[in-house]
Amino acid sequence: MAAGESLQPFFVNVKTHFKIKNVFKFDPLSKNHFSFSMKLKYLPLLLLVLIAFSSFQPNSFKGKFFAESPYYIVIDKSDYEMHIYDEEGWYATYPIVFGSKDLSDKMREGDKKTPNGDFTIIVKKKNPKWGPELLLDYPNAESYKKFNERKNNGTIPRNAKIGNGIAIHGTRPDEEWTIDNYYNWTDGCISVRYSEMLDLFNYIPVGTKVKIQP
Repeated sequence: MAAGESLQPFFVNVKTHFKIKNVFKFDPLSKNHFSFSMKLKYLPLLLLVLIAFSSFQPNSFKGKFFAESPYYIVIDKSDYEMHIYDEEGWYATYPIVFGSKDLSDKMREGDKKTPNGDFTIIVKKKNPKWGPELLLDYPNAESYKKFNERKNNGTIPRNAKIGNGIAIHGTRPDEEWTIDNYYNWTDGCISVRYSEMLDLFNYIPVGTKVKIQP
């Protein structure tokens, strides 16, 4: 059964072809008030129906949390490029900048670094300064795992915070030159030209997977 299909036709089908209404007979005059007599010839069909319902998994529906996106994003930090792929392969490439010249993995809140890893776009919104943005699910489980390991081995202070709010967004409308000059200006987000972000915002949906790599 495909996601979004109504179950009503299924129930109608069962009632019409399996005649479940005749499988059980209610006897209001019986001693226990609920006496059921089963017609044995319908037993195999009833068992099949019960097996079908027991094996039905709501989690199998696509888009339980997000609709399945036809796009996939790969951010190559060392190349200052963001690649968009669709079901047929490479779709587009955009020049980008970050928050720091140090392109290593984000360690803690306030370091202006962009995190490495696999993320998902969870919110589309508009910022009053630079307009449309695509918010990532940083920090996710993998982010917390690396963060806690770094705390435990003393790489970062025990009181360090992990940070949040990492997104793909545009420059301010009059600052597209920052992209052309590889000027890293964000607090750890990925920035594209303002005009190109307007285009991205229109076709990249919530649920799109994003890989950020060195």
